[in-house]
Amino acid sequence: MAGVRQLGERERARVDVPPPASAARAVVSADAEAFAELSELVAGTGHFDISDSDEHVEGIADGVDPRLLKRLRAGEFAYQAHLDLHGLTAAEARVAVDRFLFASHQAGQRCVLIIHGRGLNSKDHVPVLKQRVATWLARGRWSRFILAFASARACDGGAGALYVLLRRDRKAKRAVHVLNGAKW
Repeated sequence: MAGVRQLGERERARVDVPPPASAARAVVSADAEAFAELSELVAGTGHFDISDSDEHVEGIADGVDPRLLKRLRAGEFAYQAHLDLHGLTAAEARVAVDRFLFASHQAGQRCVLIIHGRGLNSKDHVPVLKQRVATWLARGRWSRFILAFASARACDGGAGALYVLLRRDRKAKRAVHVLNGAKW
């Protein structure tokens, strides 16, 4: 490095480096991806993030605040109706779940409890309905009406039951409260 000297302030050249084209594409693709996810949610085809262990199962729709799932898991929502699937076959349970969710949604209920059991009386003690109910909620025809679901607290059935948080029915008629002095 003999003969090399540092340039002075006046001798330095300013070179503006344009941002790489990939950065602009990344912003556009991130916006497009967010728009696609939003479109899927609106269309009711969005997917759930499902967490599953040997005992507990939970799921939340894309775009829903994870704190909502935490509150549901903690039992902070009082369930307004329940369905007990004990003794039903998978086919019978599917029909019962569909009817129950339809009636609950039509009634404007927001949180319901589905008791699927832990499989203690089934062959090989495997919970047949547990995974099926979670799949029906996350990927079935009702997925667009469901915000989240989580295994219930022990006092409500524990790993043998699910809290299900339903979306509001946008078409439901809201009660109008008339205050004194209101004119029509």
